[in-house]
Amino acid sequence: MKSNKRNLKILIAYNAPGDRKNGNAWDHLSEEAVKEEAESVFHAITKLGHTAIYHPIGKIEKDLLQIRELKPDLIFNLCEGYRGDAHHEMHIAGIWELLGIPYTGNKPLALGIAQNKVLAKKLFESKKIPTPMYQVYTEIPKHTYLNYPLIAKPVQEDASLGITQQSIIHNYDELQSIVGELFNKYRQPILVEKFIQGREFNISIMGNSPPKVLPISEISFKELGAHQPHITSYEAKWLPEHPLYKKTPPVCPAEISHDLKRRLEDIALQVYHLLLGRDYGRVDTRVDSSGRIYVLEFNPNPDISKDAGFANAVKAAGLKYKDFIEIIINETMNRVHHD
Repeated sequence: MKSNKRNLKILIAYNAPGDRKNGNAWDHLSEEAVKEEAESVFHAITKLGHTAIYHPIGKIEKDLLQIRELKPDLIFNLCEGYRGDAHHEMHIAGIWELLGIPYTGNKPLALGIAQNKVLAKKLFESKKIPTPMYQVYTEIPKHTYLNYPLIAKPVQEDASLGITQQSIIHNYDELQSIVGELFNKYRQPILVEKFIQGREFNISIMGNSPPKVLPISEISFKELGAHQPHITSYEAKWLPEHPLYKKTPPVCPAEISHDLKRRLEDIALQVYHLLLGRDYGRVDTRVDSSGRIYVLEFNPNPDISKDAGFANAVKAAGLKYKDFIEIIINETMNRVHHD
């Protein structure tokens, strides 16, 4: 891959926090964190000698006029939605496509497929990539063919929205109650899947030709009580002062056998290719007590804040944060002449 030596004008596009129509009082936190992510990228870009420009996306007509006037060489796309709606993540990337401006990260189709958890799982099944058994409910459940315990989550949300310590389901009454509560909050189908008791691993992937698997990260559940669900809930991910945040630290690189490392890397690359991953992404998995791997989901354009899990994997690989940002910029600019 050629290194881009000239000074570039890089517009950092990120979603301006918007009023969510659904959810609860916490759900805006993952959106507001995008600004911190933009700040991390801004500082790295300036250290590389490029010109960086912040641009929160909140009023698309006005935004497009300003972007046209700025004439950036590249858009560093950190938009995870539009005006509080995560469903528009793929649409914002689609706008960059239509404008013909090179942009970082995954294409609209990859973003859309990954966000629809059920569609992604159907694709996993088509390629015999193991994923937990599941059902999708569009109304209060009247039955289930799954064996308890189960876990419930909205079909089209990310950043662990809707997942709390109360998301684990142990019986039919809880199934009805928890699914009903999620319906009321998120107004969309609810995915219920078999809860895989065991270890949780995040596999970060960077680049394209070929993509590189970074050191694997494990969410440590050692500090959790025996009766607390071993999951990465929303509060454990986004509320630094919450006890669960402090009791579920990531460990990178994970302490695992060579065989498990090899199998996790292999399955993560299968997912990355299948769901059309580009530039960077993360595959989330669970491993049961027998060593069986189950893919939970693919996260394209994950949080790349300097203190986030992806950046920790970059550091564990022996790279500086700005070197990672430079790799993504070079990947993007090299596409200008090859796409």
